[in-house]
Order: sequence, then structure tokens, then C-alpha cells
Amino acid sequence: MKLSIIMPVYNECSTLREILRQVRAVELPGIEKEILVVDDGSTDGSRDVLAEEARAGDIRVFYHEQNRGKGAAVRTAVEHATGDIVLIQDADLEYDPRDYPALIRPIVEGRVAVVYGSRFLGPRKAMLFWHMLGNKLLTLTTNILYNAILSDMETCYKCFRADVLKAIPLRSRRFDFEPEITAKVLKRGYRIFEVPISYYGREYAEGKKITWRDGPIAFWTLIKYRFVD
Repeated sequence: MKLSIIMPVYNECSTLREILRQVRAVELPGIEKEILVVDDGSTDGSRDVLAEEARAGDIRVFYHEQNRGKGAAVRTAVEHATGDIVLIQDADLEYDPRDYPALIRPIVEGRVAVVYGSRFLGPRKAMLFWHMLGNKLLTLTTNILYNAILSDMETCYKCFRADVLKAIPLRSRRFDFEPEITAKVLKRGYRIFEVPISYYGREYAEGKKITWRDGPIAFWTLIKYRFVD
């Protein structure tokens, strides 16, 4: 089997080398890895870092000339992914690639088609209260609208059987990607399997980008895709 690791990047110069080191270091016996990085119009030197890292020959880098958003970067990477399984990895250090074996195992074993890593089921650095509350409210909305029992809809660690992900038309350009893909997966009858993951949440001073303004957009996205596709 082959795992495609998708990494959207926007102004993550300070963490980019380390997260790539961690991703490369993960051992998955019997699983081939490909790393696809999409620079989404970075202006902080991330592009220079990626150009250097790409010389090793074990990552594929794609560039957006202007910032288009996480959803747009994911969509670009999905178009080029060749693996049997696709996993999304942020370019900061909030998520630990050592959780990959637990994330892909249920798919490798043929038990499920979609796996989410839940920050609320595993060990975690204390989250900002309002972020936690926003996540809980959006997850509750997801569960009510789509008859699910998720604990963390907004998690970065989303893992898919590639044929399932590629068959879903994605429209979102920014952080509304998270509710859109979740809504469309559940509407197609796929039940999401959750596994505990480690989480090391960062502060805004450390580069955190999602804000309260993304909450109403996510809420509207969940409602919209309940009735349209």
C-alpha cells in the first residue's frame, strides 16, 4: 500500500524543516510514503526552505502564486496524490506524525474508509478555552445535522481511502474545508472512525491562524451541505 501525506503550507518557515523531519522519520512497515507539499503563497521564506528540502528527492512541492486558503491547497495536493490512502498533515508542530500508524491501521485492515484523529480522546496540551468551546459547538452541530457521534470534527488529522476522497467534489478554499469534507463523507454513508491523537496546541504568537471569524463560516457550511452537495 501507499500513503499520500498532504501538507498545506502558508508562512510556516519556523516549523517547516522540523515537521518534514518528523514525517520522514515515521516508519510504516509495508507502506510506501509520498509527501506532497503545497505552498499557498507564503511570503516568510517557506518557499526557500521547501526548495532546499525538495533536493532530497523525497517530497513533491507545488506552489500557489497567491494565498488561496487551506482548502485550495488540499485540493491541489489531492489532484496529484497517487497513494491508496490520503492523510492531511499541517505544517506546524501541533500534530505528531508518530500517530500515523494508529490513523491508517483501520483503513489498511479494510475496516473503514475514513479515520479522524481526535484531540479530545488523546493526551493534549491545554487548548484555548474559546477554541475548545467553538470546536465542541461545531462538532455538536455536525452530530445533530448528520446523525453522527464525532468528538472532534475540526481536527487536522483526517485520513481517507483515496478512492473515497477523490470521488467527493470539494469547493471550499479556506478553513471551511473541514466541515465540507465531513458533511459530504457522512452524507455518502461513510461512518467516521475516530482514534486518539496527541495535540500540542500553539498560541497566536506562535503562528496560529484560525480565528473566531472562521466559526460562523464553518457553521454555515455544515448547514448548507446538509441540503445541497
